[in-house]
Amino acid sequence: MNIDISTFLAITVSFVIVLVLARLAVRNLSVENPSKMQNFMEWVIEFVHNLIASTMPLHKARPYIALGVTLIVFIFISNLLGLPFGIVTHHEHELHLFGYPIEGHELAWWKSPTADLSVTSALAVIVFVLVHYLGLTQNTKYYLKHYVEPYWFFLPLNILKELAKPLTLALRLFANIFAGEVLIATILMAGIWGTPLLAAWQGFSIFVGAIQAFLFTILTMVYISQATVHEEHH
Repeated sequence: MNIDISTFLAITVSFVIVLVLARLAVRNLSVENPSKMQNFMEWVIEFVHNLIASTMPLHKARPYIALGVTLIVFIFISNLLGLPFGIVTHHEHELHLFGYPIEGHELAWWKSPTADLSVTSALAVIVFVLVHYLGLTQNTKYYLKHYVEPYWFFLPLNILKELAKPLTLALRLFANIFAGEVLIATILMAGIWGTPLLAAWQGFSIFVGAIQAFLFTILTMVYISQATVHEEHH
């Protein structure tokens, strides 16, 4: 099994940053005199709550706030990690990692973890499993019924649609972040002359990173809503 050391390091750093931010935000909770970190986290939670409430009835949104906050914060931070710099070392001799030889002479040590398809695929698979688990346990009758709607012979198409959801989730996030890092590497080849363009693109990449985190989270909530919520006709 090949292990990408840059992805392994970056995803660990993402986890640590998210954990530290979460712990700092709830360290000294106060109603009368909240800290700036508490205010920020309350804003994030309120934003995510409104985001989830836009996809399903308000009374059903609360159980998914923790999931939504985790996804949007973790993905956003992961998207930004590779923006400031990348670390690539050149090796003349064979290099061993975890006891196994590494082919080639260049080894990347740092990048955004979401620029690796294996990371975005893992996130998408987790969402896929969670969505169908919730559909089967919370909305069994209507969840199974939707596979044969509007007619029974739509079953293969509906199954294909469900299988396409994690694929598009993974590829959309990966492609946008990977393309941004490739462009940054290309701009760096211009040396000092590319500095203004690099600064502008990195600023735009922060926007792209935020949008991709938002899209992944809201699509997750839309899929959960489709699986667990059904229209009640009186």
